[in-house]
Amino acid sequence: MVIMDDVLRFAQVSSAAIDVPQVMALVSDPQAGAIATFVGAVRNHDGGRDVAALSYTAHPSAEEILEQVAQEFADRPGVHRLAVAHRVGDLEIGDVALFAAVSASHRAEAFPVLEELVNRIKAAVPIWKHQEYADGTKDWPGSTGGNLAHRN
Repeated sequence: MVIMDDVLRFAQVSSAAIDVPQVMALVSDPQAGAIATFVGAVRNHDGGRDVAALSYTAHPSAEEILEQVAQEFADRPGVHRLAVAHRVGDLEIGDVALFAAVSASHRAEAFPVLEELVNRIKAAVPIWKHQEYADGTKDWPGSTGGNLAHRN
């Protein structure tokens, strides 16, 4: 893992499984009274349909954009450290697709930053989800219209 700077510790898009404890350790800070985390796991259903398989595809710029998005949150008041990882490729039900962690002085700072960060990643980072359903049909949820970023 590459340590990026004092606040933004890690931003990665990779086909490798996300090492949640290792990424979380990067946001540990003695000034932090709160560490908020988000684990985006692959679920077995979507829109009332059973999901059999899922894969994520990323544009070559995805990691750079993920880093830029994460950096937008690094200067928020009270935030001490931030780390985020998104997995691409074929994933199984229960796999971690997105992990984000924010350490801050207080939970009142950590939770809103984490929620905004995850929402911004989903809106801005060019990663697309392809799902196969139990009935054999397939689609690209969230990839119609002007915004092609993934939704999970």
